[in-house]
Order: sequence, then C-alpha cells, then structure tokens
Amino acid sequence: MKTLHLYLLRQVAATLVVTVGVFAFVLLLGNVLKDVLDLLASPKVSPGLLLKALGLLVPFVLSFALPIGMLTASLLTFGRLSADQELTAIRAGGISLASAIVPVIALSVVLCGVCFWFVGDVGPRSRVAFKGLRDSVLRSQATLALGEGRYLELGSVTLYARKVDGDLLKDVRIFAFTNGACYLDLFAPEAELRRDSNRFPAALSLRNFQGLVQMAGGWQGISAEERIEPIANFRPARSDSPKLSEMSMGQLLQERSKRRAEGIDVTPVEVQIHRQASFSFACLGFTLVGIPLGIRAHRRETNIGVAMALVLLLLYYSFIIVAQSLDTKPHLYPQYLLWIPNLLFQAVGVALIRRADGRA
Repeated sequence: MKTLHLYLLRQVAATLVVTVGVFAFVLLLGNVLKDVLDLLASPKVSPGLLLKALGLLVPFVLSFALPIGMLTASLLTFGRLSADQELTAIRAGGISLASAIVPVIALSVVLCGVCFWFVGDVGPRSRVAFKGLRDSVLRSQATLALGEGRYLELGSVTLYARKVDGDLLKDVRIFAFTNGACYLDLFAPEAELRRDSNRFPAALSLRNFQGLVQMAGGWQGISAEERIEPIANFRPARSDSPKLSEMSMGQLLQERSKRRAEGIDVTPVEVQIHRQASFSFACLGFTLVGIPLGIRAHRRETNIGVAMALVLLLLYYSFIIVAQSLDTKPHLYPQYLLWIPNLLFQAVGVALIRRADGRA
C-alpha cells in the first residue's frame, strides 16, 4: 500500500508542477500585458527592476494557479491511469479507490493551507508592493504615459507631443473640451512638464505658443511667450489605503472592526474575507471532483482534461462573480454564496468516488 501511495503521489505531484507552471505563466503573462507595459516601454528600466516587478507578481498569480493546477493534475493523472488500466489492476488487488487516493487528498489539504497563505497574506501584499514599485517608477518617468506621436485623453483635455525627451516635449498640441465641444486649441514648438510634490505631472509650461480660444463672439487668436496650462488626471497619485481586493486577511479583519465601530455596512468587507477563506479550500473540492471525472473521461488525451477543467473553473468562478456583484446588498448574504461551490464540489466528488468504488 505504501508503494502504491508513493506512486500515485509522485504521478500527481509531477503533473501538478507542470500544470501550475503553465497556468502561472499564462496568468503572469496576462498581468504583464495589463500592468507591466508601462515599465517595458521605458528604456531606462533595468532588467533587474523588471525581474523584481515580475517576482512581486508571482505570489499573486500562484494563489490562482494552485487550485487550477490541482484540478487539472487530478483530471489528467487519473484519466491516464484509467486509460492504461492501472486503476483496474489496483482494484483487482483488493484496494478501493478511496483507500488509494488518500495521499492525493492529503496533498490537496496541504495545498489548501499554502493557498490560504498566498490568498490571505503574501498575494495581496506582493500585489500592493508591485503597484507601489510601478508607481514610483512612473513618478520619475511619468511622460511615458504620453508617448511620442500619440494623442492622450486626460478628462476634458487631449494632449499630443511629436517628441518626448524626459520632461521636455516638442511640437505640443492641446485641445480642451466642454460639453463635447472644443473651446481651446493650442500649439507650442516646445513645452516643459512641471510636477507636483509627488513627482506626478501637474502642468505644462508652453513656450512661444499660439492658439485659438472660443469666445462669445467666436474664435479668437491668442499667443504669448509662455503659458502655464494645468493638466489634471495625467497620472493620479495612488491612495495610501489599498482597495478591499488588495487587503490581506489581517487588514480585512481590522477594516471590518473599524467599519462596525463607525456604523458602516461591513458586507463588502465580509465578501472579501469569505472569498479568501473559501477560495483556499478550492484545492480540496477540485481534487475530489477531478479524480472521479478523470476516471470517467477515460481518455489519455490532455485536451479532454483541460476542457473539463475549464468548464469546472467557469462554474466555480461564476459564484465568486455573482457574490462580489451583490456586496452592496447585505440582505442577500452574498458572503455565504461563496461557500456553495466548495460544498457542491466536495459533495459531488465524494458521491462520485463512492459510486466508482461501488462499480469495482
């Protein structure tokens, strides 16, 4: 029995490492495209800084990749064992499926604890640290958001620069709008970016500018050697207080106590607390349902297992999406809705495992 347990554990663990690596890479790539493009666009950002930024994203993506990887590993491993008739040989030896999968279930329980650590502490903290690093870089190189030869919409103002060299801009155009209509059109051969105390762009110093402004009598020409044009919303400073979705479990518990003391609805905080806690148990539910479904699929091809994993993930995450959309409706108790997929997957998984043993 010990040899069998070690064999199954090695098979699942080997597949788990590969699947977690693949899903982590995909999720990390999605975050790179979403959050790291500003850094990648800067020639002044060193490879070491980029590696540090990616390293801060790894715990965040691992919190999602671990449950997905465990589900896929269960489907693929036991689907292959079933296709190779190895499970038939195990049953022929008088060993039930429930007894054989004990180490795999134990592995999933351990991963639940690891996942809780990532979801409730390391992941949110690393995510906040990454955003702080990104914002600190963009404060010092905020003109990256403008880009050369590209129009940038900043609320009611549209800004264009043909060339950007640090804080010095060449051939600058500024269009200002009110109620959808343009009332100001300025051109300056040269402009200098002025920053606030947080190193974010606050205004442009236009030199030798010319332009048109809409007056009561129509368009009027204006010109001067210098004009200070305030620019709002260029790169707003990040709030010191993280969003609820970026808080660790400890921070969420403190926020809940604070809101209760102030008489504020704590349902949004409760939803995040229960989301972190319930998602940590996803590894167990995914394993219990993945093992019998992998056996029933009875296919060696990996595309079958991956397709089933995606369907199950869609079902699981649909509950999370619905619960978070209802976090402003405390009378519906959305925080408890987050536990339904765990209970559903675990109950269905146990029933399918018992049924598979009954057919042996």
